[in-house]
Amino acid sequence: MSERAYAAHSGLSRGAVQKARKNGRLVLFADGSINAAASDARRGAMTDPDQQMRSRGGEGMISGPGDTSSYIKARTALTVYMAQDKQIAIQKKKGVLVDRARAETLVFRLARQERDTWVTWPTRVAALMAAQLSAEMENASGTQVTIETAILQRVLETHVREQLDALADLRVSLA
Repeated sequence: MSERAYAAHSGLSRGAVQKARKNGRLVLFADGSINAAASDARRGAMTDPDQQMRSRGGEGMISGPGDTSSYIKARTALTVYMAQDKQIAIQKKKGVLVDRARAETLVFRLARQERDTWVTWPTRVAALMAAQLSAEMENASGTQVTIETAILQRVLETHVREQLDALADLRVSLA
């Protein structure tokens, strides 16, 4: 069979047939003509099934040994995975997605800062509160009233620690 005849027989272009001949994917007779049956088998064994499918426009059965549907499924799964990976990369660049470990670290740091602020709050405000309460009680009763700053500070610290203990039971889940 000639190159043109084999091209028509196999559905390939003449250039593809020439390339297959050059690369040793065709079986030739002694006179240089192409052995069609043996060449079809050799090409099927040596050519990538995906490439064969594309050369036929994506239709028809793929020639070659074994179950080719698993290859097509694997190729499709790889393509889907690559598309999802690119989509995730784009979302990271846009700032839609953040690193989970970094987010947990930031939440923990924020919670610690809040706790530290509340723990030191009674010390900062006890004297001011004691003075305000003393002034209010003097205005209301007309007699001098003294509220001990240390006592008020201990009471505030007790209530703040109870509140912080209750908040410590909360768990942040970023799952």
